[in-house]
Amino acid sequence: MEKGLVHIYTGEGKGKTTSAVGLALRALSRGLRVCYVNFNKGAGVYSNSEVESLKQNGAYVFVGTGQHPDFDIDNSIKSHTTEIQSALERIDRLVQTEEFDMLVLDEILISVRDGFLEEDVLADFIKRKPQGLELVITGRGATERLIELSDYVS
Repeated sequence: MEKGLVHIYTGEGKGKTTSAVGLALRALSRGLRVCYVNFNKGAGVYSNSEVESLKQNGAYVFVGTGQHPDFDIDNSIKSHTTEIQSALERIDRLVQTEEFDMLVLDEILISVRDGFLEEDVLADFIKRKPQGLELVITGRGATERLIELSDYVS
């Protein structure tokens, strides 16, 4: 790909992850390399059938964060914030050194909306992405700034 686009799937309804996984499976079926990272989806809370399909078809998959913490406990909130920031740093290093064609950051917008990840950090990540990398971002609460940085919003 010459220029990878930035997609945002946001809103209160369903279908955000399904759309992102569909794009990823289509890319994999065409021999493209896909990295899929989910945020804020703890094991056992959400169905992992989509993730299993991606793995079976050759995607590089890892968990950026688990379930939302107990918001009444300051240490859990701090730990969750650190976990998200560490995951994004790992992803940044990964996409700068590996030749992925597509990166899916599933539900990362929840982290921005809930204050676990600064909007500036995600905006900078979008701006620094490799030129040929197709970036798919999902979650409720996309900000106007992130929408402006995107090529496609649904």
